[in-house]
Amino acid sequence: MGMLLIADEDVKTRQNMEQLFGDTEYQVVAADSVDSVMRDVLKRDAQVVLLGNAFDDIPAGDLVPILKKCNRNLTIILVSNEESLPLLRKLRKEGIFYHALKPSAQEDREELLQAVKCAFENVAGSISASGAAK
Repeated sequence: MGMLLIADEDVKTRQNMEQLFGDTEYQVVAADSVDSVMRDVLKRDAQVVLLGNAFDDIPAGDLVPILKKCNRNLTIILVSNEESLPLLRKLRKEGIFYHALKPSAQEDREELLQAVKCAFENVAGSISASGAAK
C-alpha cells in the first residue's frame, strides 16, 4: 500500500480529496504545512503527492523543484484550476506527472482517481525496473 500525500492550502479541498481517497487501498495523509510535506518526502514515505496551486503561501511552481530535488522518484499530480499555459509548461518541465482540475463534478473525481491509480502503477514500475537493474 502506497502513501498518497495531499498538500493543498485550501482546507475544504484538502478534506474533499481526503474523503475521495478514503475508501481506496492507499494510505492517505493530508498535510497541513510545508514542514509535514517535506518530512514525508524526505523520509520517502510519500510516493505520490496531490499538490494544489499553492501551499503555505508558496506557489506550486516553487515547490515542485524543491520536492523533486528531495526525492527525484516522487510522483507529483498538480490539482488546480490554473490555466496559465506558461506555468503548466514550466511545471511539466520540472517533472509533474499530471495536471488535474480540482474535483467538483463526478467526472473530475473519476479523473483524479484514475490519475492517482496510474501514478502508483508508474511508481511500482519504477521500483521493479530499478530492482531488476541491480
